[in-house]
Amino acid sequence: MESSSRAGALHATPAISAPQPNEQLVIAKVSRHLLWFLFVLFFFSFLDRINIGFAGLTMMKDLGLTSTQFGLATTLFYVAYIAFGIPGNVVLARVGARKWIGTIMIAWGIASTATMFATSPGTLYVLRVLVGVTEAGFLPGILLYLTYWFPAAYRARANALFMIAMPVTAAVGSALSGFILGLDGTMGLKGWQWLFLLEGLPSAILGLMVYAYLDDRPQQARWLDDLEKRALAATLAAEHRQPVTMQTKTGGAQSIVSELLSPVVVKFAIAYFCLVNTLAMVAVWTPLIVKSFSADASNRTIGLLAAIPQVCTIVAMIWWGRRSDRKQERKWHLIVPMLFSAAGWLCTAYSTNPAMRMLGVCLASAGSYTAMSIFWTTPDHALSFRARAIGIAVINATGNISSALNPLIVGWLKDATHSFSAGLLYSAALLAVGVIVVTLLPTDKREAPRASVV
Repeated sequence: MESSSRAGALHATPAISAPQPNEQLVIAKVSRHLLWFLFVLFFFSFLDRINIGFAGLTMMKDLGLTSTQFGLATTLFYVAYIAFGIPGNVVLARVGARKWIGTIMIAWGIASTATMFATSPGTLYVLRVLVGVTEAGFLPGILLYLTYWFPAAYRARANALFMIAMPVTAAVGSALSGFILGLDGTMGLKGWQWLFLLEGLPSAILGLMVYAYLDDRPQQARWLDDLEKRALAATLAAEHRQPVTMQTKTGGAQSIVSELLSPVVVKFAIAYFCLVNTLAMVAVWTPLIVKSFSADASNRTIGLLAAIPQVCTIVAMIWWGRRSDRKQERKWHLIVPMLFSAAGWLCTAYSTNPAMRMLGVCLASAGSYTAMSIFWTTPDHALSFRARAIGIAVINATGNISSALNPLIVGWLKDATHSFSAGLLYSAALLAVGVIVVTLLPTDKREAPRASVV
């Protein structure tokens, strides 16, 4: 099959056999057992990634950091995250999710908590690198793990229910972090030190729980009976045997390396690079952006204000994801929220009214996270099963190069212009480039069967 026909999953999920009623019951049982737990894991993973944005409200002054130095700390986190993401997925595929996810959660929980001991820009850089190294394998690992349990017809909703942890974390974490900063001076600790302590330790505790709760494959699940295991295993095995490898000009199957470097996969990676820049902008800079037009507000008030865009995001993700599944369409359901996000940054950059600027942040956040939930329903269909572990990690790592660059570039622009406007325009421009790349991806005109809601 040509790469354009195989990789056109932006429009619909691959054509597969319609799920049988007993299969739907098995998937519902898997969803009930796994998704809530994975959601909790991702909640604390993302919280440990973004809490530095709130810590920066007071930590920058205490450690004498410029905006550039603060941005560099986050950039170094993502450099380490990118470098260890692909090896992490390779290890997970070999040793299993239970051992690997549990181990890295304990490690990053300890590393994130240790950030409370930063005393200078240099020590902060080292500690953030450690967090990046230890957390690198989590998100691409879970995305791979979901392919072991959910057939393609159900995977879009599984991904969405898992990934909605990001805006939920940002919303709850915004309000929670603002209150934790209010502990400043308690027991001799700064507010930002309490932040890393109280938001880092739960990850290590959850890592221990992973060993007891997760199973690597359906065949090992004691909470499924033999008939359920066989039904799920048969569906997944049939899906993995589907003829999805691309052909070379000479007619032979492409190597994994060639498949990963195919034009379609490269386009996916570039599109995700452009999208992730805005995700990083929302995650890292929202508290400081809100403070820039709410200068007199307390840290608790800023935390509550910064939660508003995330509430809007949660609603948008649920509604837009269901609409995409109902319409069985992906490309325009990815393009439209990216355009909304770009418009939001322009509104925030050019408006002088605080309410309009807050509306812009809401549009940017809702658009970017909604686009991300649609995006991750598609790349695994552009990869053969043998290349999926590395492929997902490659696309994720490429996107996170943008996460590494954003804090440094935006921090430098903020120091140079004394305003966030230049950084906001930079984010809007990258989204425009991403939209162009998405329009170049092929569209699969086949109609996919509609599975019942997970």
